[in-house]
Amino acid sequence: MWPIRPGPADYDRYLAGLENILRQPERWAEFMKAGQTTPADAHARLADVRCPALVIMGSADPDFADPEAEANAIVAAMPDSSGRVVMVDNGGHYPHAQFSDHVAAVIIPFLDQHVVRGKDTEGGRVG
Repeated sequence: MWPIRPGPADYDRYLAGLENILRQPERWAEFMKAGQTTPADAHARLADVRCPALVIMGSADPDFADPEAEANAIVAAMPDSSGRVVMVDNGGHYPHAQFSDHVAAVIIPFLDQHVVRGKDTEGGRVG
């Protein structure tokens, strides 16, 4: 079931939690929307990205013949070098679940660098 061995020690708990979330009708409806688009749909919108973006890709993602090339193509399609690629060694399609500590160590400084603190953003307070 898990593409890269060994999987995380808490995989069964993680999967059970995910299944519980997806059993909520409103969550399942949102998840199903993802199946109504294609990678080409997403790629067509990359030129519209107007904020810094972090592309985290597993180096062993089985969905891509060359995961690093795919990640670099995503960033190349964004305007003004707004994207950054981080490859997770031996990560599959879910590096955030497989290597959560590593992914968090990348995401937290990225957010620290790019979050605007102290401004009201669409009704929510940041910082």
